[in-house]
Amino acid sequence: MLWATAGAVALALLVALEVAARRYGEPGPITTQVEALVFAPKPGPLYGGLALMLVVLTWRQRFIAAGAAIGIDAVFALVRWAVDARIPEDHSVGNGALWVMLGTAVIAVTRRTGPERVLLLKGVGLALLLVAGRKIGDTWLFITAKTRTDVLDPYVATADQALGNPSWLVGRMVEATSPVSSHLLQWVYAQLAVAAVVVALYQLRRVAAERRFPRHHLVRTFLVIGLLGPAIYMIFPVVGPVFAYGPGASGTGGVQWAVADLWPNTPPPVTVPQPVPYDGLTPRNCMPSLHTAWSVAIFIHTRKAPRLLRFAGTFWLVATLTATLGFGYHYGVDLVAGVVFALTIEAGLRSFDRGWDRAGVHLVLHGTAVFAALLVSYRFLPMELAAYPAVSGPLIVLAMASVIYGYRRTTRGWEPSLAPARRPEPQPEPA
Repeated sequence: MLWATAGAVALALLVALEVAARRYGEPGPITTQVEALVFAPKPGPLYGGLALMLVVLTWRQRFIAAGAAIGIDAVFALVRWAVDARIPEDHSVGNGALWVMLGTAVIAVTRRTGPERVLLLKGVGLALLLVAGRKIGDTWLFITAKTRTDVLDPYVATADQALGNPSWLVGRMVEATSPVSSHLLQWVYAQLAVAAVVVALYQLRRVAAERRFPRHHLVRTFLVIGLLGPAIYMIFPVVGPVFAYGPGASGTGGVQWAVADLWPNTPPPVTVPQPVPYDGLTPRNCMPSLHTAWSVAIFIHTRKAPRLLRFAGTFWLVATLTATLGFGYHYGVDLVAGVVFALTIEAGLRSFDRGWDRAGVHLVLHGTAVFAALLVSYRFLPMELAAYPAVSGPLIVLAMASVIYGYRRTTRGWEPSLAPARRPEPQPEPA
């Protein structure tokens, strides 16, 4: 029932976004996915999705599937070279991975029965949901840029005064230690999906042997964060410090749309905020910070992993937070909202899996209330937050900490407790 519901929701969302994108003259997620069967696809988790699908196969089947995907990509590359096809710089390989995933689905339907068919279809569905999630996210971002002509960056920048303008502080730190820090942080920021796939593969490593998926794993949290987060973008459109108060990035935005060219050297002045117009290209994808939410999810799901993965999860969280601020992609208050957003979704998914109880309901309601209160305060009380930073700053951090503490306390209560072993009673010595 859960898998069927997830598939139906994803399909409905794909169709709705396809129609919305077509209204603005751009192909939607369905069109771009179909094009990836023949044309060079845009960068995305195609091979990451294939890797997730392989967890339901035997080792022999994995080698065959991976070899087929690489071989198909090699054939496509040779054909494109032979016809001298021009491939855009922002496109890559991955046709083979998509063909193998679809082929596995056909084999499951036509050549398998019973539990084996169900397991194969679950593996393919998980892989395609991951791939579709990226396409859905790209279309969401395009729609935010087209439909939200005004952005609320002055409100967020004013509220960020309560935290001491951390984006400006970390931005100067990154500039001072560049290029070493900037190259490392850019790599970490761009490879977040790769880190998630590595953690997910560890969590799903026993699927082929046990013939079932675990009740909860990282991919589900990633997908839900990616599906719900862009909806908040539509309510609270923000482009980020480097665009609203700096030169822009990646050739979009720029000083012609910026409120002022201040980032990262000069903190923005405290003035009465107003919505400001911005271009129709830059995504309004700051509130909340989904990179923060995803890195928090990776951190949570590596706590019971081996030491190397625990270290990697901590490193990815710290480096991602540093990158989001240091590159001017987010304000500090974005990160706070992202942490609360991730923990609330994770709590909801875990409660759904184990059965809703009072503790789970309270945790989800508390996280939702804190998240809503943060957004309301950023939008309607930014001047008050900036006027009393000694009070408002700790209150913002305390609100986030309350969700962290509630999550930790509640989830520890869900863990099975081990009764202490009884010490054996001494036996009387034989006479």
